[in-house]
Order: sequence, then C-alpha cells, then structure tokens
Amino acid sequence: MRIVVLINSDYDAELTAGTGVDVSAVRLSAIAVADALRGRGHDVELEGVEGPDLLEVFARLRARPPEVVFNLCESLSGDPRNEPTIPCLLDVFALPYTGADSVALGLCLHKRRTKDVLVGHGVPTPPFRFLRDEADLERVVAEGLDYPWFVKLAHEDASIGIEESNRVENADELVARTRRLWWEFGQSVLAERFIDGREVNVTLLGSPNGPEASPEVLPLHEIDFAAMPAGRPHIITYAGKWDEQHVDYAGTKPVPLRDQDPALRAAIVAAARGAWLATGLRDYGRVDLRIDAAGRPWVIDVNPNPDISPDAGVSRAAKVAGLASGTPSSVCAAYRSSA
Repeated sequence: MRIVVLINSDYDAELTAGTGVDVSAVRLSAIAVADALRGRGHDVELEGVEGPDLLEVFARLRARPPEVVFNLCESLSGDPRNEPTIPCLLDVFALPYTGADSVALGLCLHKRRTKDVLVGHGVPTPPFRFLRDEADLERVVAEGLDYPWFVKLAHEDASIGIEESNRVENADELVARTRRLWWEFGQSVLAERFIDGREVNVTLLGSPNGPEASPEVLPLHEIDFAAMPAGRPHIITYAGKWDEQHVDYAGTKPVPLRDQDPALRAAIVAAARGAWLATGLRDYGRVDLRIDAAGRPWVIDVNPNPDISPDAGVSRAAKVAGLASGTPSSVCAAYRSSA
C-alpha cells in the first residue's frame, strides 16, 4: 500500500518562536510513523505542509493519489486553529486519511464547545466558565466560585500555557492568571472547577464497525504525583511535559492504573467512551480524566490527534496491550474507519 505521511512543517525555528510548538516531538512522530509503516511492508512517503505551500502539496496528492494519507498535521503557520483545514481538503478531494475529521478536530479545538457537547450528552465534566474579556471576568468574580478552580487556554493542547499558578484558590488569583494568559497568548480562557484527585489517561482505538461503534479501550494509565514536591499542585504543566530538568517533569510520571477496582474502571471507561462518541472521534484518540474523592471520573480533555511518538502515552498503552512493540505501528494497524 502506498501511504503518504502528512506532517505540518511549521515547526521551523523562525515560525515556532513563542508558539509553544515542540519541534522534536513533531519530527519524532513523523519519522516513527513512517518507519513503522515501512516495517509493515508499505511504500511510504513523508510530505511536509505549510500554509503558503498548501495548494502545491495538494496538487501533488491529487496528481498521484496515495491509497491512504496518514494525517499528523496539528497546525498550519504556527496556529493550531488551522488544524481542521487539512482533513477538510482531504475530504474535498476524496483522499482517505487516518484520524479525526474536520468536525471533530474543530470541536475539540474549542474547549468551550467541547464542554457544551459533553454536558449535552451526559458525559461528566467539571462545571466551567468561558472568559473572553473583562466583562466575563467581572461577572464570574461576582458570582463567587467554589474554589479551587483551574484556568487554561481555550484553543490549545500539549499543556501550553499551564503552570503552577493555573490552579487558582480565590478570585484575586483567578483574575491575575486569566489576565496573564490573555496578554501572553491573545486568546480566550476556560475556567473549570478543579478536581483534586487522581489523573487518568485513556487511549481509545476505533472499532472496525465504524466511527459510531463503541471504541476499544487500551490499558488505563494514571499520573504518579508521588515525586512532586510538597505544596506544588498535582497538575501536568507545560514544563512537566517538555522540560526534563524541571521539578514537574520528575513529579508527573505516567504509570499503569493502580488498584483497578472494577467499578472505578467501568466508570472511567464509560466516561471516556461517552466523550469519544459525543465528539465524533475515529481511529484513535485520548481522553483525560480526574477522579474525585468519591471515585467519580470527570472528563477534563478530549484529544482527537494525540502524540503517537514512541515514548508518548498512546504508544505506551499500546505496548501494555501487546500491540506490536508499542511503537506507532500499533496505531497504524488500528487504522480502520477511514479506509
């Protein structure tokens, strides 16, 4: 099978300055996927795409259509809000591709809309407020929230913009951190009630019966906060994901879910599958949850295009499940609903 691995090439240094795009992770995913596919006997080409050359790339794809496009594009021109553009064009030109479609990507890029959809489908997710401007902020402060709450950027992933101060204990901290995020990133902020407890990551693979069927759930993982210094909040910061020298990196280690009580596991799986179906994911994805003191899971993030590089959570879960070696080949093998 001839496969084109499509990767956003806006990770060049001059384009990524100040954007938070992790260059090594982007490149590693693309190379690992291409190598894994070649290892399965496929004819693989790696194709980079950037905003200005978008039409040229698609002209080449149309002139010599691959049997499948493995879509790894997470942004264009350094802006993740352009992520849905690629599957839109692939659909227009009838080119089959892996991963979520433009509707699911667009929905999950707007965390407020994701929350609305989850609530509408009865999927447990923490109460939230959307903060666009000072008027929103004043209204929420006057409301009097049941702190602590957690603030995050409304259109980002990979923990961009998340640091210790995103967990806010009172109105003054909420105002200060929200204003800082507005100033630094120039986008809206989502605030949600902080669930103080365990954090669980769920990797899901699409069913061979199509995107509306219940997905397969790979072995559950949680974050081990045992090495986190006293006083630091048990959250995954940007530094905790990407800076190996930071204290948060050592304090947020993913491990297989411990003490897997059947009732707890069933509740986690039900919430993750509910989030998958509500947001329209397909092929593969990840759902992150927090578990409260009563053992209730709450969905805090839905990632339709998660990192599948060899040391990332998706490959880790695949390895525990016994799928290939846990490399992206296991995710490649899971490609089903788009073919």
